[in-house]
Amino acid sequence: MLFNSFQFLCFFVVVWLLFLVTRGTPRKVILLIASYYFYMCWSTRYIFVIWGITLIDYVAGLQIEKAERVGRRQLYLGLSLFCNLSLLVVFKYFNFLTGSFRSASHLFGLQYDPPLLAIILPVGLSFHTFQAMSYTIEVYRRRVPAEKNLLEYALYVAFFPQMVAGPIERPYELLPQFHREPKVTYEGVRAGMVQALWGLFKKMVLADNVADFVKLIYGTPRHYSGAALVLATLLFSIQIYCDFSGYTDIALGLARMMGYELRINFMQPYFSRSVGEFWRRWHISLSTWFRDYVYIPLGGNRVKLSRHYANLMITFVISGLWHGANWTFVAWGFLHGLYLVIAQATAPFMPRFARLPRLQTFLKTVVTFALVTFAWIFFRANNLRDSWFIATHLLPLGRLDPFLLKVGGFSRATAPYLVLSIIAMFVVEWWIAHPALVPRLWARPVFRALAYNACIYAIVFFGFFGHRDFIYFQF
Repeated sequence: MLFNSFQFLCFFVVVWLLFLVTRGTPRKVILLIASYYFYMCWSTRYIFVIWGITLIDYVAGLQIEKAERVGRRQLYLGLSLFCNLSLLVVFKYFNFLTGSFRSASHLFGLQYDPPLLAIILPVGLSFHTFQAMSYTIEVYRRRVPAEKNLLEYALYVAFFPQMVAGPIERPYELLPQFHREPKVTYEGVRAGMVQALWGLFKKMVLADNVADFVKLIYGTPRHYSGAALVLATLLFSIQIYCDFSGYTDIALGLARMMGYELRINFMQPYFSRSVGEFWRRWHISLSTWFRDYVYIPLGGNRVKLSRHYANLMITFVISGLWHGANWTFVAWGFLHGLYLVIAQATAPFMPRFARLPRLQTFLKTVVTFALVTFAWIFFRANNLRDSWFIATHLLPLGRLDPFLLKVGGFSRATAPYLVLSIIAMFVVEWWIAHPALVPRLWARPVFRALAYNACIYAIVFFGFFGHRDFIYFQF
């Protein structure tokens, strides 16, 4: 059941109305049942995975808090982490690891053909396991008390707006909201609807409409010129941002309509002036998760310089592997880690334009966007061979066949509107990033109403209404 489907609209309206007319425990029960139903629309049998994660970490949290000896607390924490990571290994990485061992053995002339598991990855597994692990880690660190109410802890794991693709919540931010009655206000409902509408615009009008062209080029990259490869890569940078941030906007908007506040997951990352700043703006809930639970425990930057660089590389390689069981994701994470190491090592030697600060900001933004977009090649490509081919054949550009655009879904009638929509998206994102510079015109209700209606018009007439999953559902 997708956020951008009529089925979900009916589902949410029913759940929201029931949510409004109930209070206390019945309201939480309705919300939990709705969350489980939402997940079971993807796969009924994998609800047992959610229940298993919930019960294991709920009991582990109680035992960690109860234990007085450090060794016993470490034991329960270790069991909790082992169970969560084992689920990821079995469902997500087993075939990848055995396949990699098989390929390596064949290189040395050995015949090793292990059996592969015929299983499907449960949707959103990486998100709710990481959220569950953050709970037991924080209880172990004595930063939050163990949750005594199983109902409220189950909601923390399975809250339907964010359980499939985040944001990855922390226990000290989300759990307290389930302890009290949420306040549903007119302003909250209005703001939530506007944010959800903006997310639908980014997903249905932008991300889904460029997806076919990107899939066409990246499916068989050796058949196309550098111009087609460059355009597909640029469009994928638009697709993945609009797809993922669009999901997050919808999730935050739906939660806000029910009186809950989720973590901000994106802060206009393509306006970043460095790769480091990009990661402070992109998928914030995941980047801070790796910072707090991987990078800092490794020593962070409180160690000698070589170890600090190693910590950065390890963190980003693991982050890449989190995204998928494919060497392309490892290469993507490695490349971002390398960006940061090079940036920190060369920072003292970089030229500064003291008299031209705006030019400096512009150049940094362009370079950062180019580096991030180049790295997306490895994220999107089917395998390392394709990613290497694309990365080394972007130039010369050559000629872009207009017929290719038509095959990729861009007709003469819709292409201009798509270009205008992309420009409008960046303009709005820039306004969001610079609220003090927003024109006074936006403060007028009539202008806002026109903007909202234009957004709805674009969705109705140019939005993609077929079944197309959000990209991060596969993670």
